[in-house]
Amino acid sequence: MELTKTEEILLISIWRLKDEAYGVKIRQYVSLFINKEFSYGNLYSALKQLKMKGLVTKTVGESTQRRRGRRKIYYNITPAGMEALKLSRDMYDMLWDGISKYAFD
Repeated sequence: MELTKTEEILLISIWRLKDEAYGVKIRQYVSLFINKEFSYGNLYSALKQLKMKGLVTKTVGESTQRRRGRRKIYYNITPAGMEALKLSRDMYDMLWDGISKYAFD
């Protein structure tokens, strides 16, 4: 399965954040990585697509007083999501094989 760049970035973010992969944290991580604001609209739209494709699951956390009873939604990468990332990485490795990162200097 081919991933869009956004899907790839989100999957890597979820993978790296592990148990802290919920909306706010994912958005912060992605925004830092792409060096610009990533809107909540774009985030949740992309997460919905990843879930529909079977690449992530979502789990509802416990409600807390600090969040006024609201629950966090946590995302986890599925085995299919890991396989999609592996295929994406393999494709980039083959594409860039033999080209030094210094070739652009």
